[in-house]
Amino acid sequence: MSGMSQGVAAGRPQPQTTVEPPGGPFIRHTQAGRRAMYNQTSVAYGGLVGNPLAAAPGYTRGYRVKIIGTGGTGAVTAFTTSDLPGSQISLVQLKDSFGTPLIVGPGYETLQLLQLYGGQFGLGQNNDVMNIPTSTPVSTATGSSGNGTLSTYLPLEFAKAYGVISSANASLLPTLQFNVNANGGFAVKGALTPVLQFIVDQDFYWLPEGVSVEPPGIGTTMQWIYQPANPTVGSNATTQVQLPRLGGYLSTIIADLRDSNGSRVDAFPTAGNRLRLLVDGVPLIDSDITTIYDDLSIQMYIGTGVNQNATINNQLRPSGTLAISRKQSLNQESQGLLDTGESYLSTNPGTQIEFAAAPWGSVPTAPATLNALCGQVVPSGALIQGLPEV
Repeated sequence: MSGMSQGVAAGRPQPQTTVEPPGGPFIRHTQAGRRAMYNQTSVAYGGLVGNPLAAAPGYTRGYRVKIIGTGGTGAVTAFTTSDLPGSQISLVQLKDSFGTPLIVGPGYETLQLLQLYGGQFGLGQNNDVMNIPTSTPVSTATGSSGNGTLSTYLPLEFAKAYGVISSANASLLPTLQFNVNANGGFAVKGALTPVLQFIVDQDFYWLPEGVSVEPPGIGTTMQWIYQPANPTVGSNATTQVQLPRLGGYLSTIIADLRDSNGSRVDAFPTAGNRLRLLVDGVPLIDSDITTIYDDLSIQMYIGTGVNQNATINNQLRPSGTLAISRKQSLNQESQGLLDTGESYLSTNPGTQIEFAAAPWGSVPTAPATLNALCGQVVPSGALIQGLPEV
Protein backbone atom coordinates (compact mmCIF):
# COMPACT_ATOMS: atom_id res chain seq x y z
CA MET A 1 0.00 0.00 0.00
CA SER A 2 3.03 2.19 -0.16
CA GLY A 3 2.61 5.32 -2.17
CA MET A 4 -1.05 5.81 -1.20
CA SER A 5 -1.99 9.38 -0.48
CA GLN A 6 -3.45 10.15 2.93
CA GLY A 7 -6.96 11.57 2.73
CA VAL A 8 -8.67 14.13 4.95
CA ALA A 9 -11.99 13.22 6.53
CA ALA A 10 -14.89 14.92 4.82
CA GLY A 11 -16.43 17.73 6.84
CA ARG A 12 -13.45 18.04 9.12
CA PRO A 13 -13.82 21.42 10.84
CA GLN A 14 -11.18 24.01 10.16
CA PRO A 15 -9.40 25.63 13.10
CA GLN A 16 -10.48 29.12 14.13
CA THR A 17 -7.53 31.13 12.89
CA THR A 18 -8.43 34.38 14.67
CA VAL A 19 -8.08 33.08 18.23
CA GLU A 20 -5.11 34.52 20.09
CA PRO A 21 -3.38 32.82 23.03
CA PRO A 22 -4.45 34.18 26.45
CA GLY A 23 -2.90 37.35 27.79
CA GLY A 24 -2.54 40.89 26.57
CA PRO A 25 -4.99 43.74 25.95
CA PHE A 26 -8.61 43.61 24.83
CA ILE A 27 -7.92 44.66 21.22
CA ARG A 28 -5.61 41.66 20.73
CA HIS A 29 -8.55 39.30 21.25
CA THR A 30 -11.37 41.16 19.53
CA GLN A 31 -12.18 42.12 15.96
CA ALA A 32 -13.69 45.38 14.75
CA GLY A 33 -17.03 44.78 13.04
CA ARG A 34 -20.04 46.59 11.64
CA ARG A 35 -23.69 45.71 11.33
CA ALA A 36 -26.88 47.35 10.12
CA MET A 37 -29.18 49.10 12.57
CA TYR A 38 -31.90 50.39 10.24
CA ASN A 39 -32.67 52.00 6.90
CA GLN A 40 -35.56 54.46 7.28
CA THR A 41 -36.90 55.96 4.08
CA SER A 42 -39.49 58.62 3.20
CA VAL A 43 -38.88 60.86 6.22
CA ALA A 44 -40.51 64.25 5.66
CA TYR A 45 -39.32 67.57 7.03
CA GLY A 46 -40.66 67.98 10.56
CA GLY A 47 -40.55 64.21 11.09
CA LEU A 48 -38.97 62.14 13.85
CA VAL A 49 -36.62 59.18 13.48
CA GLY A 50 -36.22 57.12 16.64
CA ASN A 51 -36.05 53.53 15.44
CA PRO A 52 -34.95 51.02 18.09
CA LEU A 53 -31.33 49.97 17.89
CA ALA A 54 -30.37 46.32 17.65
CA ALA A 55 -28.12 44.32 19.94
CA ALA A 56 -24.67 43.27 18.79
CA PRO A 57 -22.39 40.58 20.22
CA GLY A 58 -19.89 42.97 21.72
CA TYR A 59 -19.19 46.62 22.50
CA THR A 60 -20.40 49.64 20.52
CA ARG A 61 -17.75 52.03 19.22
CA GLY A 62 -20.14 54.47 17.53
CA TYR A 63 -22.77 54.82 14.83
CA ARG A 64 -22.20 55.52 11.14
CA VAL A 65 -25.00 57.73 9.83
CA LYS A 66 -25.98 58.61 6.27
CA ILE A 67 -28.75 61.16 5.69
CA ILE A 68 -29.77 61.28 2.04
CA GLY A 69 -32.17 63.83 0.57
CA THR A 70 -33.87 62.87 -2.69
CA GLY A 71 -36.84 63.89 -4.77
CA GLY A 72 -36.32 67.63 -4.48
CA THR A 73 -38.17 69.34 -7.31
CA GLY A 74 -38.31 72.93 -6.16
CA ALA A 75 -39.49 75.31 -8.81
CA VAL A 76 -37.35 78.08 -7.33
CA THR A 77 -33.78 78.18 -6.09
CA ALA A 78 -33.61 77.52 -2.36
CA PHE A 79 -31.50 79.84 -0.24
CA THR A 80 -29.63 77.85 2.38
CA THR A 81 -28.24 78.60 5.78
CA SER A 82 -24.52 78.13 6.32
CA ASP A 83 -25.22 75.12 8.56
CA LEU A 84 -26.41 72.73 5.86
CA PRO A 85 -26.51 69.79 5.54
CA GLY A 86 -26.39 69.22 9.32
CA SER A 87 -29.10 71.78 10.04
CA GLN A 88 -31.64 69.55 8.34
CA ILE A 89 -31.69 67.89 11.77
CA SER A 90 -32.82 70.23 14.55
CA LEU A 91 -31.83 67.91 17.42
CA VAL A 92 -29.75 64.74 17.81
CA GLN A 93 -30.01 62.71 21.02
CA LEU A 94 -27.87 59.66 21.70
CA LYS A 95 -28.33 58.24 25.22
CA ASP A 96 -27.12 55.10 26.91
CA SER A 97 -29.46 52.39 28.18
CA PHE A 98 -29.96 54.26 31.47
CA GLY A 99 -30.87 57.54 29.78
CA THR A 100 -27.51 59.23 30.34
CA PRO A 101 -26.94 61.79 27.53
CA LEU A 102 -23.89 60.90 25.45
CA ILE A 103 -24.37 63.24 22.47
CA VAL A 104 -27.09 65.90 22.58
CA GLY A 105 -27.30 69.00 20.43
CA PRO A 106 -28.39 70.52 17.11
CA GLY A 107 -27.62 68.70 13.89
CA TYR A 108 -24.87 70.97 12.58
CA GLU A 109 -22.89 70.81 15.81
CA THR A 110 -23.31 67.10 16.50
CA LEU A 111 -23.07 65.85 12.91
CA GLN A 112 -20.36 68.17 11.55
CA LEU A 113 -18.51 70.24 14.19
CA LEU A 114 -18.00 67.38 16.65
CA GLN A 115 -16.31 65.32 13.94
CA LEU A 116 -14.25 68.25 12.68
CA TYR A 117 -12.80 69.28 16.04
CA GLY A 118 -13.36 66.32 18.40
CA GLY A 119 -10.55 63.99 17.34
CA GLN A 120 -12.75 60.89 17.34
CA PHE A 121 -13.34 60.58 13.59
CA GLY A 122 -10.88 60.80 10.75
CA LEU A 123 -7.46 62.38 10.53
CA GLY A 124 -6.28 65.39 8.56
CA GLN A 125 -8.62 66.47 5.79
CA ASN A 126 -11.07 63.66 6.62
CA ASN A 127 -12.02 65.32 9.91
CA ASP A 128 -14.45 67.26 7.74
CA VAL A 129 -17.36 64.95 6.98
CA MET A 130 -18.06 66.88 3.80
CA ASN A 131 -14.68 65.68 2.46
CA ILE A 132 -15.84 62.06 2.69
CA PRO A 133 -16.45 60.80 -0.86
CA THR A 134 -20.10 59.88 -0.26
CA SER A 135 -21.03 63.28 1.22
CA THR A 136 -22.42 65.80 -1.24
CA PRO A 137 -23.55 69.38 -0.57
CA VAL A 138 -27.25 70.07 -0.44
CA SER A 139 -28.38 71.22 -3.86
CA THR A 140 -30.02 74.61 -4.23
CA ALA A 141 -30.61 74.27 -7.98
CA THR A 142 -34.03 74.35 -9.54
CA GLY A 143 -35.26 70.80 -10.05
CA SER A 144 -33.06 69.26 -7.34
CA SER A 145 -33.44 71.64 -4.39
CA GLY A 146 -32.77 69.95 -1.08
CA ASN A 147 -31.05 66.86 -2.49
CA GLY A 148 -27.72 65.78 -1.04
CA THR A 149 -25.95 63.32 1.25
CA LEU A 150 -24.40 63.74 4.68
CA SER A 151 -22.15 60.86 5.69
CA THR A 152 -21.11 61.21 9.32
CA TYR A 153 -20.35 59.42 12.58
CA LEU A 154 -21.56 59.58 16.18
CA PRO A 155 -18.53 58.46 18.17
CA LEU A 156 -18.36 56.81 21.59
CA GLU A 157 -14.76 55.55 21.52
CA PHE A 158 -12.33 58.35 22.39
CA ALA A 159 -9.11 56.31 22.71
CA LYS A 160 -8.58 52.88 21.23
CA ALA A 161 -11.29 50.60 22.78
CA TYR A 162 -11.83 53.17 25.56
CA GLY A 163 -15.31 54.72 25.91
CA VAL A 164 -17.22 51.87 24.25
CA ILE A 165 -20.50 50.61 25.71
CA SER A 166 -21.82 47.07 26.02
CA SER A 167 -24.44 46.18 23.42
CA ALA A 168 -24.94 42.42 23.80
CA ASN A 169 -27.96 42.69 26.11
CA ALA A 170 -31.04 43.37 23.99
CA SER A 171 -32.89 44.81 26.99
CA LEU A 172 -30.15 47.37 27.77
CA LEU A 173 -29.47 49.27 24.57
CA PRO A 174 -28.77 52.93 23.84
CA THR A 175 -31.35 55.12 22.13
CA LEU A 176 -30.79 57.38 19.13
CA GLN A 177 -33.27 60.01 17.98
CA PHE A 178 -33.22 62.54 15.14
CA ASN A 179 -35.68 65.45 15.09
CA VAL A 180 -35.91 66.63 11.48
CA ASN A 181 -36.07 70.38 10.98
CA ALA A 182 -39.53 71.52 9.92
CA ASN A 183 -38.11 73.75 7.16
CA GLY A 184 -35.24 71.45 6.28
CA GLY A 185 -32.68 73.91 7.62
CA PHE A 186 -33.33 76.32 4.76
CA ALA A 187 -33.63 80.04 5.38
CA VAL A 188 -36.07 80.29 2.45
CA LYS A 189 -37.54 76.93 1.60
CA GLY A 190 -39.43 77.79 -1.55
CA ALA A 191 -41.23 74.87 -3.20
CA LEU A 192 -38.96 72.09 -1.89
CA THR A 193 -40.38 68.58 -1.76
CA PRO A 194 -37.46 66.27 -0.90
CA VAL A 195 -37.68 63.41 1.56
CA LEU A 196 -34.87 62.04 3.69
CA GLN A 197 -33.45 58.57 4.11
CA PHE A 198 -31.58 57.58 7.28
CA ILE A 199 -29.09 54.71 7.08
CA VAL A 200 -27.62 53.86 10.50
CA ASP A 201 -24.91 51.23 11.01
CA GLN A 202 -23.14 50.26 14.21
CA ASP A 203 -19.37 50.02 14.55
CA PHE A 204 -18.52 47.58 17.34
CA TYR A 205 -15.92 45.22 18.79
CA TRP A 206 -16.85 41.55 18.79
CA LEU A 207 -16.82 39.69 22.10
CA PRO A 208 -13.43 37.97 22.39
CA GLU A 209 -13.48 34.23 21.80
CA GLY A 210 -11.88 31.81 24.23
CA VAL A 211 -10.68 34.41 26.71
CA SER A 212 -12.34 36.58 29.33
CA VAL A 213 -11.25 40.17 28.79
CA GLU A 214 -13.11 43.49 28.77
CA PRO A 215 -12.39 46.83 27.13
CA PRO A 216 -10.37 49.21 29.31
CA GLY A 217 -12.42 51.21 31.81
CA ILE A 218 -15.75 49.74 30.79
CA GLY A 219 -18.48 52.15 31.87
CA THR A 220 -16.39 55.22 31.07
CA THR A 221 -18.06 57.55 28.55
CA MET A 222 -17.20 60.62 26.52
CA GLN A 223 -20.18 62.99 26.68
CA TRP A 224 -20.88 65.86 24.28
CA ILE A 225 -23.63 68.24 25.41
CA TYR A 226 -24.36 71.51 23.59
CA GLN A 227 -25.13 74.39 25.99
CA PRO A 228 -25.23 78.20 25.86
CA ALA A 229 -22.74 80.28 27.83
CA ASN A 230 -23.52 83.50 29.70
CA PRO A 231 -23.67 86.46 29.38
CA THR A 232 -24.32 87.34 25.76
CA VAL A 233 -21.72 89.28 23.79
CA GLY A 234 -22.38 92.76 22.45
CA SER A 235 -20.76 94.11 19.32
CA ASN A 236 -17.09 95.01 20.05
CA ALA A 237 -17.77 94.44 23.75
CA THR A 238 -15.23 93.61 26.44
CA THR A 239 -16.82 90.62 28.13
CA GLN A 240 -15.99 87.46 30.03
CA VAL A 241 -18.33 84.63 29.07
CA GLN A 242 -18.87 81.76 31.50
CA LEU A 243 -19.33 78.23 30.18
CA PRO A 244 -21.87 75.98 31.91
CA ARG A 245 -20.56 74.15 34.94
CA LEU A 246 -19.01 70.88 33.86
CA GLY A 247 -17.37 67.90 35.49
CA GLY A 248 -14.99 65.20 34.37
CA TYR A 249 -11.98 65.44 32.12
CA LEU A 250 -12.26 67.81 29.15
CA SER A 251 -10.66 66.72 25.89
CA THR A 252 -12.02 69.48 23.65
CA ILE A 253 -13.92 72.75 24.03
CA ILE A 254 -15.74 73.79 20.85
CA ALA A 255 -16.98 77.39 20.76
CA ASP A 256 -19.90 78.17 18.46
CA LEU A 257 -20.76 81.89 18.27
CA ARG A 258 -24.20 82.91 16.96
CA ASP A 259 -25.97 86.25 16.56
CA SER A 260 -29.47 87.12 17.79
CA ASN A 261 -30.96 85.47 14.67
CA GLY A 262 -29.19 82.19 15.40
CA SER A 263 -26.74 82.54 12.52
CA ARG A 264 -23.06 81.84 13.03
CA VAL A 265 -21.07 85.05 13.25
CA ASP A 266 -17.27 85.32 13.28
CA ALA A 267 -17.20 87.81 16.14
CA PHE A 268 -14.03 86.49 17.73
CA PRO A 269 -11.37 89.16 18.32
CA THR A 270 -9.88 90.62 15.17
CA ALA A 271 -6.25 90.03 14.20
CA GLY A 272 -3.90 91.57 16.74
CA ASN A 273 -6.38 91.23 19.61
CA ARG A 274 -6.33 88.48 22.20
CA LEU A 275 -8.63 85.70 23.30
CA ARG A 276 -8.25 84.24 26.77
CA LEU A 277 -9.39 80.94 28.26
CA LEU A 278 -9.64 81.22 32.04
CA VAL A 279 -9.97 78.33 34.50
CA ASP A 280 -11.11 79.45 37.95
CA GLY A 281 -10.04 82.99 37.09
CA VAL A 282 -6.54 82.02 35.95
CA PRO A 283 -5.71 82.63 32.25
CA LEU A 284 -4.76 79.18 31.03
CA ILE A 285 -4.44 80.52 27.47
CA ASP A 286 -3.87 84.20 26.67
CA SER A 287 -3.20 84.35 22.97
CA ASP A 288 -3.40 86.51 19.89
CA ILE A 289 -6.41 85.16 18.03
CA THR A 290 -4.37 84.46 14.89
CA THR A 291 -2.08 82.16 16.89
CA ILE A 292 -5.12 80.14 17.96
CA TYR A 293 -6.02 79.82 14.29
CA ASP A 294 -2.43 78.65 13.66
CA ASP A 295 -2.93 76.03 16.38
CA LEU A 296 -5.98 74.67 14.56
CA SER A 297 -3.93 74.36 11.38
CA ILE A 298 -1.06 72.59 13.16
CA GLN A 299 -3.24 70.31 15.26
CA MET A 300 -6.10 69.47 12.93
CA TYR A 301 -5.22 70.75 9.42
CA ILE A 302 -8.03 73.28 9.70
CA GLY A 303 -7.61 76.41 7.65
CA THR A 304 -4.89 75.05 5.35
CA GLY A 305 -6.67 75.68 2.05
CA VAL A 306 -5.93 73.26 -0.79
CA ASN A 307 -3.77 70.19 -0.29
CA GLN A 308 -0.83 69.11 -2.43
CA ASN A 309 -2.75 67.32 -5.16
CA ALA A 310 -5.11 70.30 -5.52
CA THR A 311 -8.12 68.05 -5.98
CA ILE A 312 -9.60 68.00 -2.49
CA ASN A 313 -10.04 71.06 -0.33
CA ASN A 314 -8.70 70.63 3.17
CA GLN A 315 -11.22 71.87 5.68
CA LEU A 316 -11.42 75.57 6.39
CA ARG A 317 -12.40 76.83 9.82
CA PRO A 318 -16.19 77.27 9.76
CA SER A 319 -17.09 80.88 10.43
CA GLY A 320 -18.06 81.54 14.04
CA THR A 321 -16.33 78.46 15.43
CA LEU A 322 -13.05 77.48 17.00
CA ALA A 323 -11.80 74.80 19.37
CA ILE A 324 -9.34 74.35 22.19
CA SER A 325 -8.07 70.78 22.09
CA ARG A 326 -6.37 68.76 24.83
CA LYS A 327 -5.88 65.68 22.65
CA GLN A 328 -2.20 66.35 21.95
CA SER A 329 -0.74 64.31 24.79
CA LEU A 330 1.63 62.47 22.43
CA ASN A 331 2.05 64.87 19.55
CA GLN A 332 1.44 68.45 18.48
CA GLU A 333 -1.04 67.04 15.96
CA SER A 334 -4.30 65.36 16.85
CA GLN A 335 -3.81 61.64 16.35
CA GLY A 336 -7.44 60.65 16.75
CA LEU A 337 -7.79 57.55 18.94
CA LEU A 338 -4.04 57.42 19.64
CA ASP A 339 -3.98 59.51 22.79
CA THR A 340 -3.02 58.88 26.40
CA GLY A 341 -5.39 61.38 28.02
CA GLU A 342 -2.51 62.83 30.03
CA SER A 343 -3.38 66.37 28.93
CA TYR A 344 -7.14 66.29 29.54
CA LEU A 345 -8.32 69.17 31.72
CA SER A 346 -9.55 67.85 35.05
CA THR A 347 -12.70 69.66 36.22
CA ASN A 348 -15.47 69.26 38.77
CA PRO A 349 -18.91 70.90 39.09
CA GLY A 350 -17.27 73.83 40.88
CA THR A 351 -14.79 74.59 38.10
CA GLN A 352 -15.45 77.85 36.28
CA ILE A 353 -14.30 78.07 32.67
CA GLU A 354 -14.53 81.37 30.79
CA PHE A 355 -13.68 82.90 27.43
CA ALA A 356 -12.68 86.56 27.55
CA ALA A 357 -11.84 89.13 24.91
CA ALA A 358 -11.09 92.84 24.99
CA PRO A 359 -12.81 93.44 22.70
CA TRP A 360 -14.82 90.79 20.88
CA GLY A 361 -15.45 91.41 17.21
CA SER A 362 -18.32 93.10 15.44
CA VAL A 363 -21.81 91.54 15.73
CA PRO A 364 -24.09 93.08 13.07
CA THR A 365 -27.19 91.62 14.73
CA ALA A 366 -26.26 91.86 18.40
CA PRO A 367 -26.11 90.37 20.91
CA ALA A 368 -24.26 87.16 20.15
CA THR A 369 -24.40 83.99 22.23
CA LEU A 370 -21.38 81.77 22.65
CA ASN A 371 -22.44 78.13 22.75
CA ALA A 372 -20.14 75.41 24.03
CA LEU A 373 -19.93 71.83 22.84
CA CYS A 374 -17.51 70.22 25.27
CA GLY A 375 -16.19 66.69 25.13
CA GLN A 376 -15.94 65.50 28.72
CA VAL A 377 -14.79 62.09 29.85
CA VAL A 378 -16.76 60.73 32.79
CA PRO A 379 -14.75 57.75 34.08
CA SER A 380 -16.33 54.73 35.78
CA GLY A 381 -13.45 54.80 38.27
CA ALA A 382 -10.14 56.56 37.99
CA LEU A 383 -9.34 57.86 34.53
CA ILE A 384 -7.06 55.42 32.72
CA GLN A 385 -4.06 57.35 31.46
CA GLY A 386 -1.26 56.10 29.30
CA LEU A 387 -2.16 53.72 26.49
CA PRO A 388 -4.83 51.36 27.87
CA GLU A 389 -4.84 49.24 24.74
CA VAL A 390 -1.22 48.06 24.94
